[in-house]
Amino acid sequence: MKHHTRLAILIAALAGTSLARAEPAVVYDMGGKFDKSFNEAAYNGIERWKKETGKPYLEFEVSNESQREQAVRRMAERGANPIIGIGFAQASSIEKVAKEFPKLNFTIIDMVVKLPNVQSVVFKEQEGSFLVGVMAAQASKTGKVGFVGGMDIPLIRRFQCGYEQGAKFANPKVEVFANMTGTTGAAWNDPARGGELTKAQFAKGADVVFAAAGGTGIGVYQAAKDAGKLAIGVDSNQNHLQPGTMLTSMLKRVDVAVYNAAKAHAPGVTVLGLKEGGVDYAMDTHNAKLVSAEMKAKVEAAKADIISGKIKVADYMADNACKF
Repeated sequence: MKHHTRLAILIAALAGTSLARAEPAVVYDMGGKFDKSFNEAAYNGIERWKKETGKPYLEFEVSNESQREQAVRRMAERGANPIIGIGFAQASSIEKVAKEFPKLNFTIIDMVVKLPNVQSVVFKEQEGSFLVGVMAAQASKTGKVGFVGGMDIPLIRRFQCGYEQGAKFANPKVEVFANMTGTTGAAWNDPARGGELTKAQFAKGADVVFAAAGGTGIGVYQAAKDAGKLAIGVDSNQNHLQPGTMLTSMLKRVDVAVYNAAKAHAPGVTVLGLKEGGVDYAMDTHNAKLVSAEMKAKVEAAKADIISGKIKVADYMADNACKF
């Protein structure tokens, strides 16, 4: 009943929306708007747009898979424009509703939907993951590093693949342990399981673990803090969550993608990598003492070589790379 009630509240709230106002709408995916990761980056992007324009926007947090299409359609029926779907799992809903409302604009983050009124924004996660892999291998005292993914899908394997390439670039003898949290949407919001997987990797000798798991990562970072080991955040800058044991965060600028989509819709496929400022790694006061000048220099050199094309980071989803 709770899910239906929330959707009813959304519909009621939308009922008073004027079609002429054409507010943008954001439909967050599983894990919650304040997951301190992927969804929250999207929230920060639309909030930036709101502050700059002084205009309102509509939003809905999906907590049940059946709500995705319903929420997108209700937004469209009330004239929201553009409608921004956060996450690959929204693709089928965006595709279906976009066909029904050809005069409205839609954006899908992390997947490609080939329709004339849809903007698809995808990222070169492998490039940002390569950089944090370089840093992880340099920081490791054991020569063993770990990776905890969320839902076991090709997109998260892309993170893992880039991370392993970066780690082996910095230390060809490094050993990489990897686990996925699950095979359903629940894998994005299971901190307890994230903590368990991290502890198991620590028991095998890993001393740096990269989480690409949404809200599940919170458990990874806590486990690292408790063990006095290092963790790497994802999507948003998560260095502040456990200062002192967060080595860095792999930035995926979902906030920039959402801000740009709300500001000026551009149908077609937009690909954001290091060169475009779509991915990066985070440095701030929270991790400054953990990253030596030598470590940073090596990461920066790798970053420059990826941007120039000297280093080609294989893409798990395109290059048949990384046999897991």
